[in-house]
Amino acid sequence: MRFDAEQAHGANSGIHIALRLLDPIREQFPTISFADFHQLAGVVAVEVTGGPDIPFHPGREDKPQPPPEGRLPDATKGCDHLRDVFAKQMGLSDKDIVALSGAHTLGRCHKDRSGFEGAWTSNPLIFDNSYFKELLSGEKEGLLQLVSDKALLDDPVFRPLVEKYAADEDAFFADYAEAHMKLSELGYLS
Repeated sequence: MRFDAEQAHGANSGIHIALRLLDPIREQFPTISFADFHQLAGVVAVEVTGGPDIPFHPGREDKPQPPPEGRLPDATKGCDHLRDVFAKQMGLSDKDIVALSGAHTLGRCHKDRSGFEGAWTSNPLIFDNSYFKELLSGEKEGLLQLVSDKALLDDPVFRPLVEKYAADEDAFFADYAEAHMKLSELGYLS
């Protein structure tokens, strides 16, 4: 995320706000790569908001150019698209896809950035399994459910995982930590 071109990708709209908040911290550690720093920031964000401990392995090298646009899923598309992005392009499993979708428990969308407005859960500052509970309970005024979220309920492989994570936060945390680590180490060379 150190390149303006990458920050300008449609899926990264508004990321400059978070990066600006992280800059003073990043400046205190000039020897850490941007790639490691941003991965570590994600790990810390999950952990300090009540989520699982996620293993972190430093050693990523910054690339000389940004990755191509279009590597993140489109929120207006369903399960086939999620599998195209996460399974075919990244080698992640169906379990990983559903667990990573649970990260929507944190944060919110802003209409001026993504075209969507709202949080997925009633407490978007806590990492827990409420995303799955809210998803199963149906649409509620003031809470966001994207096409890509609702599609998890229509898929015969994804839905049982949604139900499992709604009922068992420990299972969600374990699977999320594993999936987060896998995602963070794509293309990682030690």
